[in-house]
Amino acid sequence: MAKKKKAIKPQREFTRRQLSHLQKQKRRQRIIFFGGISIIAAVVLIVLIGWIMADYVPLHKTVLKVNDTEFDASYYIDVLKIAGTNQQSSNLQTLASSVAQQIAQDELIKQGAEKLGITVNDEETKRTLQNMNVPVSDGSIGLFRSQLLQNRLKEEYFGPQVPESEKQVHAMIMMVESEKKALEVINSLQSGDNFTALSGEYAQNYYSKNVNEGDFGWHPESILEEQLGSHIPVEYAFSAEAGSLSEPLYDEESYKQVGYWLLRVNDKPDADSANVSALLISNNELAETIRARLEAGEDLGPIADEYSNYSPSQDKHGELGLMVQSDNISNAFNGYVFSPETELGKWSEPIYESQYWTQGGYWVVNVVDTAEDRKLSDDDRNYLIGKLFDDWVSRLWSDPGNNIDDSYLTDELTQWAVEQALKDLQGAGSNGN
Repeated sequence: MAKKKKAIKPQREFTRRQLSHLQKQKRRQRIIFFGGISIIAAVVLIVLIGWIMADYVPLHKTVLKVNDTEFDASYYIDVLKIAGTNQQSSNLQTLASSVAQQIAQDELIKQGAEKLGITVNDEETKRTLQNMNVPVSDGSIGLFRSQLLQNRLKEEYFGPQVPESEKQVHAMIMMVESEKKALEVINSLQSGDNFTALSGEYAQNYYSKNVNEGDFGWHPESILEEQLGSHIPVEYAFSAEAGSLSEPLYDEESYKQVGYWLLRVNDKPDADSANVSALLISNNELAETIRARLEAGEDLGPIADEYSNYSPSQDKHGELGLMVQSDNISNAFNGYVFSPETELGKWSEPIYESQYWTQGGYWVVNVVDTAEDRKLSDDDRNYLIGKLFDDWVSRLWSDPGNNIDDSYLTDELTQWAVEQALKDLQGAGSNGN
């Protein structure tokens, strides 16, 4: 049986007008399509340009230059984040300046160490950080490399410059406020009294009063002078024989934590204000002498210029003028000036003051023992090595051949960097939670 032939659908024929309309419609569709792509591309480009201008370009801006080495904002932000870890956000702005100084100093040390033939490379630093489970970043590499470098400098370069042993003395030392007090201490010691017990009562220098009760133990000359802040007792200790007890040794330069006010309240407008003349004198005996001179009619100005240890008093020639209770100069000062029992126009007796430091005093030194060549303690030797290193770093900073340019780090750039660091720290904190 013959199959029926499938009917062929006749092709649609368009009139010329219809063809023209169809072509226009296709052109419109192409225009709309390519226009849409163009708009999307433009949006992407705008976003990309915005990111480049807002983040990429600022991140690659130079913020610091140390000789020929440049540091960009990205590195600065990284170090800021490390410094800001476990810190309150308000502290990061305060840290910004010191972070820049730290970066500069680390680079100075790196360049200075290279001249001495001592280096630490990045790969070595990365391995150390990884072994310590510390996140590896440009900032952490830079900071930790500097620490490794400092340790190597101290061990290989500065350590050999410090001897294992040298001359040392075991000395007991205190500063007291006056010659009279020094003689009292010396007489008590000669009578068999204990030095440390007397130091607790009489000592006014920091270490003897607050740290060791006057017993300094064994030390070389340089460390003993560093602790005392004066060469006068040290020269005696290193020139005297074991068992020697000094006479009072006067020191006009050193400071002690004691003084005596001489105060005169000239007028009291009300209970919370007073017109005051004031001197802060180095010791009680001198204060008594000066009080007698003032009561005898001697001019206050020249005496204040020469003897007052309170700088506003010295600057104003003894006349502080109108003071208010909220100024809170000290407990001793306020307690007398604003007391209702204080008599106007009369100089006070010497008033003991422990909040301010005054200049001048007398040393008492007892040389317990001496040794011409004694092994240095680890603490003393490490201190001397560290001091050599610190002095070297100071010379790097002052070397005119080193050029540190931080002019790139404007206030605006610093603020932006702090904000970026805070944003990253807060993001890391929220991710950690």
